[in-house]
Amino acid sequence: MGRKKQLPLLEKVRITDIGAEGNALARVDNQVVFVPMLVPGDVVDIKIRRKKKKYLEGSVVRFHEYSSDRIEPRCRHFGVCGGCKWQHLPYELQLKFKEKQVSDSLVRIGKVALPAMEPILPSPEIFSYRNKIEYTFSDRRWLTKEEIGSDTDFEKEDALGFHIPGLFDKVLDIHECHLQPEPSNAIREAVRRYAHRKCLPFFNLRQQSGFLRNMIIRNNGKGEVMVIVVFFLDEIERIEGLLDFLSDEFPQIRSLYYIINTKKNDSLSDQTPVLFRGNDHIIEEIDGLKFRIGPKSFFQTNTIQAVNLYRIAAEYASLSGSEILYDLYTGTGTIANYMAARCSKVIGIEYIDEAVSDARINSELNNIKNTTFFAGDMKAVLNEEFFDRNGRPDVIITDPPRAGMHESVVKALMSALPSRIVYISCNPSTQSRDILLLSEKYDVVKVSPVDMFPHTHHVENVVLLQVR
Repeated sequence: MGRKKQLPLLEKVRITDIGAEGNALARVDNQVVFVPMLVPGDVVDIKIRRKKKKYLEGSVVRFHEYSSDRIEPRCRHFGVCGGCKWQHLPYELQLKFKEKQVSDSLVRIGKVALPAMEPILPSPEIFSYRNKIEYTFSDRRWLTKEEIGSDTDFEKEDALGFHIPGLFDKVLDIHECHLQPEPSNAIREAVRRYAHRKCLPFFNLRQQSGFLRNMIIRNNGKGEVMVIVVFFLDEIERIEGLLDFLSDEFPQIRSLYYIINTKKNDSLSDQTPVLFRGNDHIIEEIDGLKFRIGPKSFFQTNTIQAVNLYRIAAEYASLSGSEILYDLYTGTGTIANYMAARCSKVIGIEYIDEAVSDARINSELNNIKNTTFFAGDMKAVLNEEFFDRNGRPDVIITDPPRAGMHESVVKALMSALPSRIVYISCNPSTQSRDILLLSEKYDVVKVSPVDMFPHTHHVENVVLLQVR
């Protein structure tokens, strides 16, 4: 058996750019090297961990020089928690690299003759902007390299926090998170103290044992809070004890649920939330419209910036009041209901039945009469028979998941031939791939990136396509 080839150590490498997935980038001997958590201008020694055909991946083993652009991250968990990988980048540089990601994708993948892009729209808040966070309980917390190298015994310590990226059973213990406004941190720490005081066992992800499994905290613009606690064991006395404590301790909690999840994975889409106390929903308002948020509802996690995103989409749609509008991947009908007053009819399509039910409720809540929602697989629903039955779209707004649209959906759009397509995406790469297919009949006339997630490489992008 041959000995595994030793991968090299690259010394005194200067980082020059930010590339794929938000990783820093350097070029050494005509090879691209990707390294996480660095800033252009850093000079480092890099240990190569993986060699690909077109690039190398590595990690830092030593700093020789720090970039003048590097700033001190606010969060003590930066560098271990995978949630905010760009906290060491000034916000204006984060925006610059997100703009570049969008333009590079459109030109390189979409082959777009790029019009003058709108400047990326910054998030009004760069901390405390999320309206939803999910925490995980673990009976054995993730240890840092420093802790492993120390003489202290940490074996018995548990964790209430976030999964380590790429490791399903490893959880980082979180003591502060700047992504969601209070009382998010206070609720997490109170639950931790109560659980320790009452000896409630945290979950073991490998052995599938324990009591406390997950906790989801949602909030709206009025400061009202929804909490969903997920348990592994249906032990009602202990469940009620914790929930009574939360309800008494935090009057902001207007909706308190629990879920018993005995599966081997944390997915809750097939689980039934049980209302313990309060309302079965909270309400969020966007430009005068009310939206019902239940325990499993999808809603944009940066509410303030979602308003700006929808305003851009409305501007690009240029609705005069007479159009038939299709809203593809409508979710809970947020965009469909937002656009309803601007057109004659809205057809919303979504594959998740519960989301479609929420979309209909949101129309009723706002006394909107011109929306119709359908549940089904997009590539099966969109066909000539559907267009004949519901009217051919004058304008289409599409906001697909990160994987983008199926090729048959793109073909259906070109068959329907609306005058305008407003394509909203959280993944410029798959958006650009779909735009390349649409370019057979459509031109890109406007592009507007929107920063929904500060301190991450993720960027939302709105593109207006116009039929030739």
